[in-house]
Amino acid sequence: MMSKTILIADDEPNIVISLEYLLQREGYRVLVARDGQEALDTLQRTPPDLVLLDIMLPRLSGYEVCQKIRENPDWAGIRIVMLTAKGRDVEMSKGLALGADAYITKPFSTKDLVAQIRAQLEE
Repeated sequence: MMSKTILIADDEPNIVISLEYLLQREGYRVLVARDGQEALDTLQRTPPDLVLLDIMLPRLSGYEVCQKIRENPDWAGIRIVMLTAKGRDVEMSKGLALGADAYITKPFSTKDLVAQIRAQLEE
């Protein structure tokens, strides 16, 4: 079985490092983008199965990235899980309206995050 690819789009180095470690340990292939434009460039080169997309990104916001993914029919199968700060309900509903599949709030428990990713990647 091919291992699934996950793109982490987040500009907080400590979050990226811990997510990368966690997801690789779970057997996923991990790509990293530190801003919205880099996320789109990475998507062009290597479309992942799922994007963990922080809303507050430099250059292009998570919203803009989400919108661009959903506008591209080639990327229709990509799952999007948005990362948002706790209590930002407006952000969540906007993200879901733009086509995100799910969201997880920071700070998150790794167990919840892995469960959410597994749920999203179940064919």
